Amino acid sequence: MNETVKKTAVKTIGAATGSAGSVGLISSAGSVAGLSAAGITSGLAALGGGSMLGGLVATSALPLAGVACACALYRWFSD
Repeated sequence: MNETVKKTAVKTIGAATGSAGSVGLISSAGSVAGLSAAGITSGLAALGGGSMLGGLVATSALPLAGVACACALYRWFSD
């Protein structure tokens, strides 16, 4: 595998891990468990301190953090 393929794979794995973590966090954080409309709404509001927008911002940061960690680990191990 060349370097470009490796970097793309690392970014994809990091983003997928962060996205799965976000979905799990939203579905379990609210007063209504699950991924129904009520579950997503209450999960986002619980994570955002009462605001769905705050919850959306908080959960959007997880995939970005996953990609950043995966890229840092890749650079650390490839040197």
